[in-house]
Amino acid sequence: MAIVIELDVMLAKRKMKSNDLAQIIGITPQNLSVLKSGRAKAIRFSTLDAICQALDCLPGDILCYQPNEVDSQTP
Repeated sequence: MAIVIELDVMLAKRKMKSNDLAQIIGITPQNLSVLKSGRAKAIRFSTLDAICQALDCLPGDILCYQPNEVDSQTP
């Protein structure tokens, strides 16, 4: 996937544990883990807003675009 979640980086910068963030934003630690690992297929704007408020950051601080490498021989 071309969107990379860098939530671990921001948690480390803020010296916050995942479980604490999950509790603050009102989601389960399991759902936060799915998001952190990049296995999530979507994120609600309300969840993204809550994360940004809790971590005092912008969406671009935790979401990063990295284009997939395309095989040069693919038509």
